Amino acid sequence: MTLMPIFWEWAEFALRWLHVITAIAWIGSSFYFIALDLGLRPSSDRRQGVSGEEWQVHGGGFYFIQKYMVAPARMPSDLIWFKWESYSTWLTGFALMAVVYYMGAELFLIDPNVMEMGRWTAIAISVASLAFGWIVYNTICKLMLGKDDTWLMVILYVILVAMAWGYTQVFSGRAAFLHLGAFTATVMSANVFFIIIPNQKVVVEDLKAGRTPDPKYGKIAKQRSTHNNYLTLPVIFMMLSNHYPLAFAAKYNWIIAALVFLMGVTIRHFFNTMHKRGGMLWWTWGLTVGLFLAVMWLSTAGIYMQDEGEDEAALGPMAQRFASAAGFEEVHDIVTTNCSMCHATEPYWEGMASPPKGVRLETTQEVATLAKEIWLQAGVTHAMPPAGSYMALDDESRAAIRRWYEAGLEG
Repeated sequence: MTLMPIFWEWAEFALRWLHVITAIAWIGSSFYFIALDLGLRPSSDRRQGVSGEEWQVHGGGFYFIQKYMVAPARMPSDLIWFKWESYSTWLTGFALMAVVYYMGAELFLIDPNVMEMGRWTAIAISVASLAFGWIVYNTICKLMLGKDDTWLMVILYVILVAMAWGYTQVFSGRAAFLHLGAFTATVMSANVFFIIIPNQKVVVEDLKAGRTPDPKYGKIAKQRSTHNNYLTLPVIFMMLSNHYPLAFAAKYNWIIAALVFLMGVTIRHFFNTMHKRGGMLWWTWGLTVGLFLAVMWLSTAGIYMQDEGEDEAALGPMAQRFASAAGFEEVHDIVTTNCSMCHATEPYWEGMASPPKGVRLETTQEVATLAKEIWLQAGVTHAMPPAGSYMALDDESRAAIRRWYEAGLEG
């Protein structure tokens, strides 16, 4: 059995779980502190520097929490920093994107029907776009410092919509959604690394030196933290969007992405207002439902159609190897007979509106391009076709898929 592809599958497995674990830790601490900050009440004893306090109960114990604005009179002897949750989330996420989308650029990143480009060109665009996002966002925040934060959020939303459109003009629909999530997550993590933590360190150094900290550093950090809070839910959807081809493979996928961001904002605003004891803004849920219905309608307005021609020149270098490898014709027949009922532009399986994960296996180009996935899902494992279906493969068919894939690697 070919060991290197198996190694990278397990590397992806490990990175994905690390990314999920660290993201949960970051989101949990972020949501908790925003809710805590919004729910603080004025200090009962009016201690110097204490701007708010709150009693909480959890796990059988009571907690009394106080917030100082700008800082306590002296430096605490034991201070806990919340930063590695953010850094680890971004580092594992970028590593995962490199393993899945950069190493598998021909399969997941590049779509010739959208734009033909080489692997390294696509990777360069990907990396440059992430850096571009932070530079533009940070510049706008600095230019609008002290001004109406609502207008700042509107401007940032316009930028996100523009990036959603731009990504769908360059990458595959699946990669476009993932990159929009990575674009936003990069801004969020960079907020922590370049703004929030450095500003907190300035305050700490002032305390150590016996100086009175400038309150502007706390205000700037709080602004960026609030931005992160409102961006969290859309980012989660984008990172999980590969499960929803009706979103990323739809004709108007960039509009769907834009509406998903609004849905995340309306839901967070409901809970933030509730934590602030500002009442229950039920209209936000009505608006969210309306946005979701719009997404549903847009998803059926058109699915990307693959060109019917099967020009071998359109195949990438790796796909060409698998298309010419020994056993391809046999595997092509196996796949189109047993897999295309579901993995088709218009699935024949009753009740299925779109191909699972947007994967189509109807043409020579599609089968050759998706060689690794076919080998993993139906050759090495019995994940596909689903167990118990009348399309189930016998052992000889799975062995044929393995022989063909290994021949393609050697070729």
